[in-house]
Amino acid sequence: MSAEERTTETVPEWKREEVDELVDLLEKYDSVGVVSVTGIPSKQLQDMRRGLHGSAALRMSRNTLLVRALEEVDDGLEDLTQYISGEVGLVATNDNPFGLFQQLEESKTPAPTNAGEVAPNDIVIPEGDTGIDPGPFVGELQQIGANARIQEGSIKVTEDSVVVEEGETVSTDVANVLTELGIEPKEVGLDLRGVYSEGVLFTPDELEIDVEEYRADIQSAAASARNLSVNAEYPTTQTAPTLIRKAQGEAKSLGLQASIESPDLADDLVSKADAQVRALASQIDDEEALPEELQDVEAPAAAAEPEAEAESEDEQSDEQEPESEADADDSDDDEDGGDGAEGLGEMFG
Repeated sequence: MSAEERTTETVPEWKREEVDELVDLLEKYDSVGVVSVTGIPSKQLQDMRRGLHGSAALRMSRNTLLVRALEEVDDGLEDLTQYISGEVGLVATNDNPFGLFQQLEESKTPAPTNAGEVAPNDIVIPEGDTGIDPGPFVGELQQIGANARIQEGSIKVTEDSVVVEEGETVSTDVANVLTELGIEPKEVGLDLRGVYSEGVLFTPDELEIDVEEYRADIQSAAASARNLSVNAEYPTTQTAPTLIRKAQGEAKSLGLQASIESPDLADDLVSKADAQVRALASQIDDEEALPEELQDVEAPAAAAEPEAEAESEDEQSDEQEPESEADADDSDDDEDGGDGAEGLGEMFG
């Protein structure tokens, strides 16, 4: 039956007022969801409602009235009517659906399980001292499948014991033992069935994401984009400073290899020439053929790195540049070493 047909029926005034209030609520918020409240004690439900205050609104009503309100608002909210069954309520918020889902999950609290309920997951009695004095309780533990014995004047569980597997029905014996041990194997809270926001219907499996993993993926994508921009020499607001420093380092390196006289390169050129002279002098066996200041000279441990290149690499390391950019700098270093050998040959024939 459509909403238009229902409006022709005789509806009690209190129902009209209830639907109007629900419609007003739905129209105030950007995101609206349907939550299951099955099995939540009244006190805990009130605590959850207070916990949502300021960020979301929880409204309970008859299912028929919830459906009528959703269909009356329309705008896509009628898609939520498929989730209106059993004990449910409407939750409305201006937060995004992902934030709402996370908030509802965090508000869930441990609770004891009752006989006849279906186990939501494996129920385990953990290894350890129960703190209960020797007595009939050890037999109750063993009867439900727990590995228990009396040790050192106390009842102890010798290993983790699964007493109910996921999907199985909890027996009275198991429920009593869990209560005695203070084990609360289930979580009680508002289970989100679906959320409608900005024209999109979200299901819980679409909203359940690992925030830290998602943040790491975004950071990795941003680093890869920056790396691509730098290697492709595509200037952006974020990469322009790095590209300028890289260009300065490459220009200085080129000037040193080409022995271009410049005030900015003078000190480095002198240092480079001194290193080359010392390397050559160390290869001459006849010390008398050398000037006194070059006698007993040892070859430098390694070819001097151009200062500009070193500075550029340090800056990029401080900024934690992507590895591929550092690899590009290492490639430049290898090429610079070859040019230095050619320069030595040209200088000394």
